[in-house]
Amino acid sequence: MTAALREEIVAVARALDARGLNRGSSGNVSARDGAAMLITPSGVPPAALDPGLVARMALDDDAGGWEGPLAPSTEWRFHRDLYRARPEFGAVVHSHAPWSTVLAVARRPIPAIHYMIAAFGGADIRCADYARFGTAALSAAVVAAMAGRCGCLMANHGMLTAGPGLSRALWLAEELEALAHQHVHALAIGGPVLLSAAEIAEAAAAFAGYGPRPAVPGAGGAAG
Repeated sequence: MTAALREEIVAVARALDARGLNRGSSGNVSARDGAAMLITPSGVPPAALDPGLVARMALDDDAGGWEGPLAPSTEWRFHRDLYRARPEFGAVVHSHAPWSTVLAVARRPIPAIHYMIAAFGGADIRCADYARFGTAALSAAVVAAMAGRCGCLMANHGMLTAGPGLSRALWLAEELEALAHQHVHALAIGGPVLLSAAEIAEAAAAFAGYGPRPAVPGAGGAAG
């Protein structure tokens, strides 16, 4: 399973780049692997990424020890802390997607502008408080913004999504970027008309089972 998961992490990192959701060596991808996580290494662009370069980190190691030829992403803390806080998460995707980052630098959350927001677990996409990349403070801010949600913006930074597997987390990243694109443009023409709480709840009920999920329950990165 670990070898296949490493390959899928590389594929998702490259997909983020190919789909315009990331560029260069920014962003990072991880997946739960039993009592550990696998995460992209620091400073390696997707084109140069290889499954053997993906780092492994024990989830119960507060010191941040790792296995692999290269150090893990400097953002490993919020990946690890999300897996600790949210046992339903099997994968985390972080990117500097352009429209999401536009809202993140303005520190503007995304309200209920479209029914697709229900796929994220509530009536809004929160913006996590700012803290320097790689810090415990940023991890705490991200975990708080993700409470009851599977996606958030990160102030002056980017965006993050999480799901039961990598295919779901990638799908959510694309949907979050689409919502950000829509919101920025709606703001430019006078602002969106928001859906009601009842309308979002109705959409959320209809979303049950919708979208990519792991083919095997509990498998962190199986395609679905």
